[in-house]
Amino acid sequence: MSLKNKGGKNFIFRFWVVVAVFLMLVSALVIYVDPFFHYHAPLQGFPYIVDNQLSQNPGMATRMDYDSCIIGSSMTVNFHTDDFRELMGLNTLKLSYSGAYPRDDYNILSIVFDKNTPARQKTPVKAVFLGLDIPTLTAEPDEIKYELPMYLYDKNPINDVKYLWNKDVLLEYILKPIIQKKATNLSEVYASWWTEDYYNISYVMHGYEAPEPVEEEMDADLLIEKTNENLHVNILPFIIDNPDTEFYIFFPPYSILYWNNVLTENHLEATMNQYKFAASELLQYDNVHLFYFQNMEEVVTDLNNYADYTHYNPRINRYMTECFANGTHEVCSVEEFEKELEKMRRIIAEFDFEELFSKEY
Repeated sequence: MSLKNKGGKNFIFRFWVVVAVFLMLVSALVIYVDPFFHYHAPLQGFPYIVDNQLSQNPGMATRMDYDSCIIGSSMTVNFHTDDFRELMGLNTLKLSYSGAYPRDDYNILSIVFDKNTPARQKTPVKAVFLGLDIPTLTAEPDEIKYELPMYLYDKNPINDVKYLWNKDVLLEYILKPIIQKKATNLSEVYASWWTEDYYNISYVMHGYEAPEPVEEEMDADLLIEKTNENLHVNILPFIIDNPDTEFYIFFPPYSILYWNNVLTENHLEATMNQYKFAASELLQYDNVHLFYFQNMEEVVTDLNNYADYTHYNPRINRYMTECFANGTHEVCSVEEFEKELEKMRRIIAEFDFEELFSKEY
């Protein structure tokens, strides 16, 4: 073998040794800090940045110590978990997924209620607060909003290399917080970026686009089949299998513009039937507390409480937490729920949509 060839092979060997050592060091650093909490609970004193629902929720659900959790779409991101501690004495963890479909709720609840996770071995789940968006109950039962990084959800250690050798993990979630030294406040984690200035009628109306009108009315029972399937596949199994856990399930207070969409698309009766059916299924269980917030007339008809047609001011999240604690707006029977829907019908019927759309903003 020539000296040139031998030198070339030595260079290649040294190169791969350096690469292997580098990857081992990176892996060790990621495992030590573990910014997605895949291997262990947070390190005491490290300024973790928590802003990635898809990647960080499974680790938080697995590793963090909590006795209750908040589940749901962006309708839940502005809850402050400190409020749950103050008002209900609960150590609550927020596990929201913006745009969540029922299957997204199922995926994270499967981790929450996994008896083998370190979190569950420490503390049983006392309560789940679930924001239920009725439009999403018509999705396919296995449909999720966004593709999940499955290497953080499954138990396969081989594909963990996608986490251990991830440039964004290293730069954005280890080096950046070391430099900035500003940890995420977990009480407010995932909170929407809107400041108080965005919650006003002008901002809402400038961003609102009404759907195309539909002439033919939707069949009143059209939404029931998928709703039933989603409830029985993705939600009810957790309620049934965990009778000692209290489930606080609520319909978020969308603005009156949501109901304008319902009227324009001509499915008011179908939607009302869908709400009634979902409520009748949920109210069969003693560990369910059902809350209907959509007919809070002074709230939903005042668009100054909103940043768009569904997203409400965080102070309403605080009010809803107070309701969970004292039972205001809780509905305990199908008969009571029908009365709440009748109140919602009256609000819709009496609201002057023509005047709303005739003004300039």
